[in-house]
Amino acid sequence: MGMTLTEKILAAHCDRKEVRPGDLINCRVDFVLANDVTAPIAISQFQKLGVSHVFDRQRVAMIPSHFTPNKDIRSAENAKTMRQFALEQGIIYYEQGRAGIEHVLLPDHGWVLPGEVVVGADSHTCTYGALGCFATGMGSTDIACAMATGDIWMRVPPTIKFVYHGQLKPWVGGKDIILHTIADIGTDGALYSAMEFQGEAISQLPMDARLTMANMAIEAGGKAGLMVPDAVTRGYVAGRARREWQAYEPDPDAEYAQVREYDVAKLEPTVALPSSPGNAVPLSQAPSVEIDQVFIGSCTNGRLSDLRLAAQIMAGRQVHPRVRCLVIPASTDVYLAAMKEGLLAIFAEAGCAVSTPTCGPCLGGYMGVLAEGERCVSTSNRNFPGRMGHPKAEVYLANPAVAAASAIAGRLAGPEEVL
Repeated sequence: MGMTLTEKILAAHCDRKEVRPGDLINCRVDFVLANDVTAPIAISQFQKLGVSHVFDRQRVAMIPSHFTPNKDIRSAENAKTMRQFALEQGIIYYEQGRAGIEHVLLPDHGWVLPGEVVVGADSHTCTYGALGCFATGMGSTDIACAMATGDIWMRVPPTIKFVYHGQLKPWVGGKDIILHTIADIGTDGALYSAMEFQGEAISQLPMDARLTMANMAIEAGGKAGLMVPDAVTRGYVAGRARREWQAYEPDPDAEYAQVREYDVAKLEPTVALPSSPGNAVPLSQAPSVEIDQVFIGSCTNGRLSDLRLAAQIMAGRQVHPRVRCLVIPASTDVYLAAMKEGLLAIFAEAGCAVSTPTCGPCLGGYMGVLAEGERCVSTSNRNFPGRMGHPKAEVYLANPAVAAASAIAGRLAGPEEVL
């Protein structure tokens, strides 16, 4: 009996010929990361271990992203703790002005690669699985041990295979596919399972859309979300990779816990209504509610292709006078590219507030925090009560085209309604 993509990767990292779901293993990690929220706890636990250095300075990264630029004294202290540790250890570190959200920055800079095991003190570490690696979020104490030893222990998860057929309609992308999937299986439908995404529809997706899908595997309870490396993957990694890498593929006779198939040709832009990513419906079935804010950004949809899509809708138009629209490129590279292409000017001329790269409003940390009763259309990944501010505010998750159209219309709307 063959192995799934997850099992292939994990077996290679614990020097076994095979592993099976439920096996407890110790395995090597190829990369470890933390951010300004989670790193201080990991650093404190690391120091208690009595070791002087991380296991490999080129395989541990600290990225300020969540409350940076520092929003208050506490966030400044957290950032200072992380910065001092990173500089003392000589590990990978990006300061503001060169940084961005880790889940966009690290793959773009070639730090995470196909076939690897990547662990991070952030639940959306699963983003990197789009490259064909096993990437998962862990607690800060586990991350401290991984930084010290280069090893983790875990239970091998079962794998659910998701197969997507057909050709996507205009204005439909990876965000809509994953929202539709989560709505179908539920927010616990892949609990502690690896989600393996396959099919001709996946092979047609650009890397940005694949990263968006893998990013939201955790919203279905997934341990990881993976895609089999192909020509698109190799093209993306070429010229970026910081070290040698090896891609893996699932065996033809691999055993899956479930196999689920979808025809994406039937999909339309999809919106997750308050207050769960699993509460997703086709836009045509969503209520046409008036909104107060739009957020275009985050590790889910703050990449250059996302900004291009939003700018295509906003060019020559104005944000509704009742609405504030925040556009936050997910990394400095994205910011610079968007500036050179004139996208930031389009947003500013439309009446948007454009910010330096940060997670910002996504987790309700600062910038775009919602008041009681306010409604926001967001391109981020979570819309739980209180996620972006007041627990009685409402967040609607959507793709960048829907978000941009909604900003113009002043209500939840699709691109065709404003173009």
